Amino acid sequence: MLEMMKDLKKYKWSIMAVILFTLAGTLLELYLPTLMADVVDVGIVNGDVPFILQTGGWMFLCSILAIGFAIAVTYFASKIALGFGRDVRRKLFVHVENFSLQEFEKMGPASLITRTTNDVKQVQDVTNMMLRMMTRAPLMLVGGIILAVSRDAMLSLVFLAALPILAGLIFLISKKAIPLFGLLQKRTDRLNLLLREGLVGTRVVRAFNRVEYEKGRFNEANEAYRDTGIKVNQIIAFVFPVMMIIMNFTNVAIVWFGAMRIDAGEMAVGNLMAFLQYSMMILMSLIMLSMAFIMIPRAQASAKRINEVLKMHPLIHDPKYPVTSSDKNGYVEFEQVTFRYEGAEKPAVKKVSFTAKPGEITAIIGSTGAGKTSLLQLIPRFYDVESGMIKVDGVNVKEMPQQELRQKIGYVPQKASLFTGTIADNVRFGKLEATDNEVIEALTTAQAIDFVNEKDDGIETMIEQAGANLSGGQKQRLSIARALVRKPNIYLFDDSFSALDYKTDARLRKALQAETKDATMIVVAQRVNTVKDAEQIIVMHEGEVAGSGSHEELLQTNKIYQEIVASQQTEGESA
Repeated sequence: MLEMMKDLKKYKWSIMAVILFTLAGTLLELYLPTLMADVVDVGIVNGDVPFILQTGGWMFLCSILAIGFAIAVTYFASKIALGFGRDVRRKLFVHVENFSLQEFEKMGPASLITRTTNDVKQVQDVTNMMLRMMTRAPLMLVGGIILAVSRDAMLSLVFLAALPILAGLIFLISKKAIPLFGLLQKRTDRLNLLLREGLVGTRVVRAFNRVEYEKGRFNEANEAYRDTGIKVNQIIAFVFPVMMIIMNFTNVAIVWFGAMRIDAGEMAVGNLMAFLQYSMMILMSLIMLSMAFIMIPRAQASAKRINEVLKMHPLIHDPKYPVTSSDKNGYVEFEQVTFRYEGAEKPAVKKVSFTAKPGEITAIIGSTGAGKTSLLQLIPRFYDVESGMIKVDGVNVKEMPQQELRQKIGYVPQKASLFTGTIADNVRFGKLEATDNEVIEALTTAQAIDFVNEKDDGIETMIEQAGANLSGGQKQRLSIARALVRKPNIYLFDDSFSALDYKTDARLRKALQAETKDATMIVVAQRVNTVKDAEQIIVMHEGEVAGSGSHEELLQTNKIYQEIVASQQTEGESA
């Protein structure tokens, strides 16, 4: 929590304003009981009406000023807390954007979302509370004790019995609450994870009649969250009755012993009334502090989770002394590349070597799990190789700035990812400054212009979240158009034609040949028809290169390729 407080330095002037306004408002509130005592002991006892009116006027003025200072404190505290929350969210988002896929997999999207929203809000709310309460309560407590003692030192001994009980109560509550708040945030993670899975996979859930099963999983997590929340709220609910009991018994004791001192002529009635007001202020400040001590553990648990993300440094980062390639052709070279996923027993890719040249299509084919997608993801450095080297235009990708490397690449993922916005916005994701003509040209090459023109708004048609209003093939074609519009040196197609029919697939490949004739194209595919025209076909088997060459060469020499071709010789697809 203290580490995060360093980010409040930029708000130092606003924080000083909060402290000054709080100090001024608290002093005015502390002055009011003294004025009230004077009204009783001087004005009422002596029947001095002008004194009563004059002192009452001062009390009214002090009250108005105290209210004004309280409003100012609330305004500045809210502004600081909300600004601080915005800064932390932005810091988290920017930091997470630099993560490699390994860090994403380690944390999980559901947990990252919870940490960026729920956890930041907990810290933000406690910051607001601390600025308002943690400055006011100590001032009120110390000022109230000093003024109460100055009124009657003997009567102040009543606090010696009440304060240790309150302090012990606060300590016990904090000890119980800290572990529960941490557990509550973990329960929130689990709830978000199941909710996200249920919403994203709703079609699969219904198709397999697993609605009741998913309900059961969600209810289990929901009830676990509820039970933990109830325990937390039980602790918080326990505080107020106990505090009120202690406060009321303290007031009874003050009135009891105060009446005795008044009867003995050792204390004035106005002083007793002022003393009661000060005791209320002291006890209320302790309640405020207890609330702060209850909420701070939850914020600490949230701050710890936020810091876990901020302290997680990306495994993939730009080199200290980057090398910029002068060659812009798009050569891609794999030299004895080996890669394994974290925690995996054996490599996903093992000692792979090949060269992909500009103006040529390099196709990668193989059975499921052969390492095709892993190979492709190593080129833009979504992951780093374990050994060996990948070169782009003669430079090791580890020695290039990531932005420069990825600027050379047009990547079409296996699963088409679209964003909420218009079709034009999604295509321009590849090139922000693309004109409407460039967008239409890319859509035409990607064989998407026909269905786009059928829409009432054309390229300005809105795409729903995750492209819910488009078919799988339409989403794939828009993803391809997004890569085409930036006209990169290297095209990476990760099984990007799987949702297309044979006719559209053939038209698209023909259009791509004309559009990408000077670029390097690396295509991962399942269909032989998609890759048979490639200048170089690499056959992958269990993470290793099982053969390479043209379609005709592999048909003659490579047994694995022959098996793949034989398995696809159907009426619709023939080698």
